[in-house]
Amino acid sequence: MTKKQTAAAELIINEIKSFALQSPQNHMPASEKDVIFDEPLVQFADGDDPIFNEYKNIIDASHLTPREALAQAYNKKPEEMPERLSVISWILPITEKTRQSNRSQTQVPSRFWSHTRWFGEQFNDALRTHVVEFLTGKGHLATAPGLPISLKIYNDEKGMHSSWSERHIAYAAGLGTFSLSDGFITERGIAHRCGSVITSLELPASPRTAKGPYTNCLFYVNKKCGVCIERCPAGAITEKGHDKIKCGQRLRDIGYAPDKLRSGYDIDKSVSGCGLCQTKVPCEAVNPTKKLKK
Repeated sequence: MTKKQTAAAELIINEIKSFALQSPQNHMPASEKDVIFDEPLVQFADGDDPIFNEYKNIIDASHLTPREALAQAYNKKPEEMPERLSVISWILPITEKTRQSNRSQTQVPSRFWSHTRWFGEQFNDALRTHVVEFLTGKGHLATAPGLPISLKIYNDEKGMHSSWSERHIAYAAGLGTFSLSDGFITERGIAHRCGSVITSLELPASPRTAKGPYTNCLFYVNKKCGVCIERCPAGAITEKGHDKIKCGQRLRDIGYAPDKLRSGYDIDKSVSGCGLCQTKVPCEAVNPTKKLKK
């Protein structure tokens, strides 16, 4: 790691945190006092880390590597991209107030949680766009494959998957590990949104300290958890893992049947979220295996 890379990393981290702190989009629509996300966690990955090629087998062949995604954004071939690429990954932790509002729910998400899923992802897109513009303004190549204009969604026998999984990018950047519920457990827990940007700016790759892809999940560590199984109203989580098809159907039921399941949320009816398996669980806001390690 060079001094230049360290300085560049600090600049990017400060820019992301500053945007989250100052952007009016990081506030609930009905209340300027209520922010949607706490201070972001930010880490980096080498754009040519071999793990990105592994994702083509783990997720699907359609999942892009950072080099492929950046090349697509500039209508170039992957081999025409700069020799070194970096991936910036961030976690946007959901606030205590929103998490608390969702803990008492057993069938549908709270209003605050739904607003976080809808308006919060609008803020996340604004952050993606801001980081891209910040980098390109300084002469670097940059793109955000998670933006709706770039992201492709696929369906197969296992359920939905995308051309760019923000959770898997966060894993590559060492921000956490996966859970029984298919969520992503960071040092700030599982209740969050995540985002990323690829750039030609050389940044120091953050270490992946986890021993495996499920190291932060109590169920996989000692088999003494599984609270998320009980929290899921769709029965989509079992000891065998997460059923994307059952989960997806439940989300569609919530979104398209407001009279039966929710009302007055003032959001796009197709995006209401759920998050019951991310609240009132040991990993809600912390890495629950930390105590075990001690």
